[in-house]
Amino acid sequence: MFIPKWVLAILLVVVLALTAWAVMVASGRNPLPFPDPGSRIFVASSVSGKDAVVDLLAQHGVAQRLQADSGGVSRTIMMDGTIINHSPPSVMEQVGSAPACIGLVADDPAAAADEAASFLRERGFTADVVADVEPGMPVVFVLTDALAGSCINFRRHVIHMMRRPE
Repeated sequence: MFIPKWVLAILLVVVLALTAWAVMVASGRNPLPFPDPGSRIFVASSVSGKDAVVDLLAQHGVAQRLQADSGGVSRTIMMDGTIINHSPPSVMEQVGSAPACIGLVADDPAAAADEAASFLRERGFTADVVADVEPGMPVVFVLTDALAGSCINFRRHVIHMMRRPE
């Protein structure tokens, strides 16, 4: 049976690409934006504090995936979905000064936030929906007393927020 060299070459390239991707996934460095499991967001005290924490995480094997800065918020998204950001006082005030947040992915962040707020209210907690904290960024927050000093946000998939590190 004769197999053309170009078919073997394409097969070799595909096998090498799949092997490289599998190694990256196994090492916690999935280069693709899929899956997007949401995020855990921590607020740094300053931009230099954010940069120091990002560098510290990198020293411990949590690499930077991308930057997604907007509206005065300096945001670094790590390979494991952790977000380290620094927000100006105006943004912090809008989110109840929450220093941490659970980020969840939703096709329609506003509708998902409304549903979450209703769910929490049904369980006896307060829940306020705050939208347009960062103009142009598809993120909607739910401020609730179900979490002490933290909040929940709903955002679009990471592909809608992407900018590679410089």
